[in-house]
Amino acid sequence: MVTLKALPALADEKQQAHRLVNSKFPPIDLFNDVADAQEFETLYQIQAMTNPRLLNEVGRLELIPREDIPFGIPGCSYATAPFTHVNPSGSRFSDGAFGVLYLADTMETAIAEVRHHQQRYWSGVDKLNYERFVFRSLSCRFREAGSVDATALELSHPIYDPDDYSHSHQLGSALKHEALAGLRYNSVRSPGNHCWALLTPRHVISIHQSAHYEMIWNGRITSVNRLSGA
Repeated sequence: MVTLKALPALADEKQQAHRLVNSKFPPIDLFNDVADAQEFETLYQIQAMTNPRLLNEVGRLELIPREDIPFGIPGCSYATAPFTHVNPSGSRFSDGAFGVLYLADTMETAIAEVRHHQQRYWSGVDKLNYERFVFRSLSCRFREAGSVDATALELSHPIYDPDDYSHSHQLGSALKHEALAGLRYNSVRSPGNHCWALLTPRHVISIHQSAHYEMIWNGRITSVNRLSGA
């Protein structure tokens, strides 16, 4: 198990990164419609009385402190959603108890990561012969303040195990316990590239939608095609 002391702190520099999300999950308007936490609370209480779908749309607000939500930035919804709609099955650096905003250094890296996990998931669905999945790509600007760097660790390190996430879960829990903002790490699905696991959205500056992509399933993902966008 790697210790946090062994991971160097990253400088407070601005970074550009990329993310791919399923288009079936639309932005959450409520996060984008307000400028600060006070406005959010007021509008949330009003809408909660008339919109029965609001709780499902916004997600589990108790999982993220209000002060961590970057109200007023472009794409606040995209920055916040991974922390209020947490995958109970977990991910590389979370056992499902908390959310993580995963970002990649290039769109190609993001596609490689998502393609792997889509392939793994849909392979377990019986009699799925053909399907088309559409994703939207996101361009994200954020600051690395409060994050640490694990890219010096070789891909043979246990936190990069392709299938066993037990060691990376331990590291993610330690990062969360110490209230660190995130981790820069090597991409397992696109060797030579890197990703970030942000444990809070508070350092996100902006997230903009760019292109759409489709993944074609024919017993496996046979192609990834860019559909539209800048």
